[in-house]
Amino acid sequence: MAVAAGSPVRLAGRLDTGMSRWLWLVKWFLAIPHYVVLAFLWAAFAVVSVMAFVAILFTGRYPRALFDFNVGVLRWSWRVAYYSYGALGTDRYPPFTLADVPDYPARLDVAYPERLSRGLVLVKWWLLAIPHYLIIGIFLGGVTYLGSQAGDWVVRSPITGLISLLVVVAAVALAVTGRYPRGIFDLVLGLNRWVYRVVAYAALMTDEYPPFRLDMGEREPAVLELGSGRFDVGSVHAVDPAPTVAPPPQPPAPPARRMGAGRVVALVLGSIVALGSFGLVAGGAAALIVDRTQRDSGGYLSSAQVEFSSDQYAIVGTGLDIDTDVPDWVQVRDVIGEVQIRFDAGDGDVFVGVARESDAAAYLEGLGYDEVTRISGDDVTYREHSGTAPATEPAAQDFWTATGSGTGDQTLTFEPEDGRWVVVAMNADGGAGVDVGARVAAELPVLPWAALIVIGVGGFGLLIAALLIYLAVRRDRTTGGA
Repeated sequence: MAVAAGSPVRLAGRLDTGMSRWLWLVKWFLAIPHYVVLAFLWAAFAVVSVMAFVAILFTGRYPRALFDFNVGVLRWSWRVAYYSYGALGTDRYPPFTLADVPDYPARLDVAYPERLSRGLVLVKWWLLAIPHYLIIGIFLGGVTYLGSQAGDWVVRSPITGLISLLVVVAAVALAVTGRYPRGIFDLVLGLNRWVYRVVAYAALMTDEYPPFRLDMGEREPAVLELGSGRFDVGSVHAVDPAPTVAPPPQPPAPPARRMGAGRVVALVLGSIVALGSFGLVAGGAAALIVDRTQRDSGGYLSSAQVEFSSDQYAIVGTGLDIDTDVPDWVQVRDVIGEVQIRFDAGDGDVFVGVARESDAAAYLEGLGYDEVTRISGDDVTYREHSGTAPATEPAAQDFWTATGSGTGDQTLTFEPEDGRWVVVAMNADGGAGVDVGARVAAELPVLPWAALIVIGVGGFGLLIAALLIYLAVRRDRTTGGA
């Protein structure tokens, strides 16, 4: 008979006695410093997991330094969750460290795998883990969004996860009786244990598929090996028989080198720089693709057409600010180029004009029109301005910077300048009931150059990130440790 570990992910929590009845009310505030640090650590966790994915795919091994860092992030997260609203199991403030703290009530560890499947790494973090994602989604909760096409309202209805609900019940019991119900505590520990097993599996840290069971209680259940069978201590759940032939003894793994604060900071900073730099490179590349593939025969980039309709005398787009904020020696035309408003008047005779807001104010004063306040896809929202018909036809005004009118497809072209502008669409005779489809097109000659600059900055950032990550995880020359 022998006793062996039941899961590579080992999570434990010791319920403290004599906890404060009311401290849990402010733990959300006390834990804010940890939440801030964990936001950066989890950003690094994501980058490290991607690096580990590549390493496992080509070598079948999870680099030990990266593995230890991600275990440290999970360990830190569990301590904070245990202190706060993931369990409320202790009033002892969590330490700021990735290392294991043996005397802290909450502990977590993941056994380092010497080899990992290069095939499973392609599917286990998404396809194979989907059933568990559905289950732990119930444990952790989420948010439901409800909307209406007829109005502007949106309802956000939080769905409380099972863990949070149980912790709230335990908190109320603690406040009333001064005791944490043991049954709730054991269940909360089991639910958290399930969650962290799935997280470790999805983060590629183990090939052992998380079991569909609740291992409740303070400690992970040990496994008794009796002859050809293995049984969980404290339960009647039998697991697969162990092989009858013992495997040959393996040489002990070299002790893991603990990351110092400087290396942790370098790894976190490098990961954050890598995320931002990758975003710049991806954004710049996308801009180049758009520039090379989406221009029309005239060299313009165009938006999708939107249909506008109003029973009033005009449709007005107001508050169009143009602020190029470029040096005096740079021409606005070199940045934006020409701008076109391409509109489809259909069978009606429609007038479209662009003017400075201050110049058009007197004409719009007292006019009945609908002001465009929001465009979302094909959905246009208006603000109604009551008024009368215009005294004169719009084309008779001399304040327009650029105009276009007629039936069918028409194009209005103007060169933008700094200032606040309005676009006005009306029937040419000034009558009520305006229907027009419109889209905006621009030359944007600066786009490819801006995209190349962004890609260059992002590439330089990736080099800096690679250097920082290398300094964090490189082997020590003197000790040869990982």
